[in-house]
Amino acid sequence: MRMESGRGETATATSRRSLSERAADHLRELIVEGELAPGERLGETALATRLGISRTPLREAFRLLAREGLVLLEPHRGARVAPLSLEELERTVEVMAALERLAGRLVVSRIEEEELREIEALHYDMLSAYARRDLHRYFRANQAIHFAIMRACRNPVLLDTYEGLNAHIRRYRYMANLAPERWREAVAEHEEILRHLKARDGEALAATLARHLEHKVQPLARRLRDGEGT
Repeated sequence: MRMESGRGETATATSRRSLSERAADHLRELIVEGELAPGERLGETALATRLGISRTPLREAFRLLAREGLVLLEPHRGARVAPLSLEELERTVEVMAALERLAGRLVVSRIEEEELREIEALHYDMLSAYARRDLHRYFRANQAIHFAIMRACRNPVLLDTYEGLNAHIRRYRYMANLAPERWREAVAEHEEILRHLKARDGEALAATLARHLEHKVQPLARRLRDGEGT
């Protein structure tokens, strides 16, 4: 009987983790895309009902997102969406730009043709989304391209570090494309990225990847300096 109970507890814990991870995915998307605004209080009852889960996996989802810097957990006050932070943005981009440069130099000698074709397919999917002004689909393809480049570097430390940092500024990257002019520039930069990648030009790719990231967040950084968007 004890063994059966143990298996049942393990299955319950696994199920709960799965629910919390799915809830975290859903909430992350709502935060990144601005449906849950910076500073907004996260009411447990309303969100649990909306997501169709109990409060326990919801609270676990909050903790997962708190580790990504998307949610603040306040004693006796519950959870709220973390405010935007100029300091977080600038410090994170500084490190990520260095990682992008490193990736550009590494990937050209390590990427396989099949991976290159996958990135090219994602690129055209991204362009299709841009033509329809489908920012949600565009952003998913965009992120997939950047992660495909990182994976093709075949350096797990680089990939893990990039993933962790990207989680902290993902919503900033999404918000940057809300400006039509910047979105158009980002598409042109992605054309350059693909061209340098196919040419196996590591130095040009390194410079373009870093510049693409820096250009993406500069308008938002200016807004945050002026006290907007917080």
